[in-house]
Amino acid sequence: MSEVYANRRNRLRDRCSASGSATALISRPVNVRYLAGAAPRGAVLLLGREEDLLLSPGPPDPQPGADRLDEALRVQTLPGRTGGPNATGGDAADLAADQGVDSLAVEEHHLTVSRHRALRSVAPRLRLDDVGGIVEQLRLVKDEEEISLLRVGAEIADQALGELLESILVGRTERHLALELERRLVDHGADGPAFTTSVATGPHSGRRGHRPTDRRVEEGDFLTVCLGAAYHGYRCEIGRTFVIGTSPADWQIELYDLVFAAQRAGREALAPGVACRDVDRVARQVIDSGGHGDALPQMTGHGVGLEIEEDPQLAPTAMGKLDACVPVTVEPGVHLPGRGGVRIDDTLVVRPEADGGPELLTITTKELLAL
Repeated sequence: MSEVYANRRNRLRDRCSASGSATALISRPVNVRYLAGAAPRGAVLLLGREEDLLLSPGPPDPQPGADRLDEALRVQTLPGRTGGPNATGGDAADLAADQGVDSLAVEEHHLTVSRHRALRSVAPRLRLDDVGGIVEQLRLVKDEEEISLLRVGAEIADQALGELLESILVGRTERHLALELERRLVDHGADGPAFTTSVATGPHSGRRGHRPTDRRVEEGDFLTVCLGAAYHGYRCEIGRTFVIGTSPADWQIELYDLVFAAQRAGREALAPGVACRDVDRVARQVIDSGGHGDALPQMTGHGVGLEIEEDPQLAPTAMGKLDACVPVTVEPGVHLPGRGGVRIDDTLVVRPEADGGPELLTITTKELLAL
């Protein structure tokens, strides 16, 4: 993996050099993790002309598996530092100035005003440039090792959800079911949940990001579950909707079929070179045709990886086109106030048609089950 992390840092170095900065200071923890293999608390990464350096307030804690710090990276411990990235960033800027460079690219979107001022005061001779979202752009396309970690996370999420569906659900609260799902994720090897698990019943069902309450599952309810596993830092997402206890009502079947058709259209549209907004458009058109266009969320999908919501966005105003090996969710949903609704959510990897088209990572059935 050392070669992988070195290649990532070299790509960033080339981008910074092309923009006129010889060195770069990476302070956003998830970006430090991407470039160094791990992100010890308060650590920053200094990309120099000839050597890269991780500055940490204390000795990095040993971390398992893919979270192990790149052994080829030099680590400088700064004992006694209590200011986190603010303090270590100042030391990094001072080191950069000592190397004789005249500019330092920083992550302005992560730095607070006070941290930016502190950097200027420590190394007033340096010109501070904005590295922008370059690291986030580099993270967009995943290598096969990253995809394999997402694939394992998806298997764990599928397994946890499948086990829950085999248990008795009527009478249990949303909160209880969400806690059980998160426990099952850990039992099957996840670092933890990728995000706060959402369990929504009855009139709550179909809401995006619903926080579980003490409402109990009742006969005839729609039950919407959205969960994800974090595995070695990588995060996936799955969402399904079921009917509890009885055969679905006609309106439930009609609404489910509509959302399912929209989700399928979005999945089938995923291909390298396709505009992100076009994926959103084909899913949105299906919902519009059923008269529920106003109930759709602002986006019908997004990228995943080290964060659960990364670029690209699948939204009407999204810019850019999809690349191969970009993992995304496709997650249209409709919520009818006072009645409930449907969400169907998968994580997929964009693949060219020659490789079989989009790779579905979350495989739990999308059939409308009566539990």
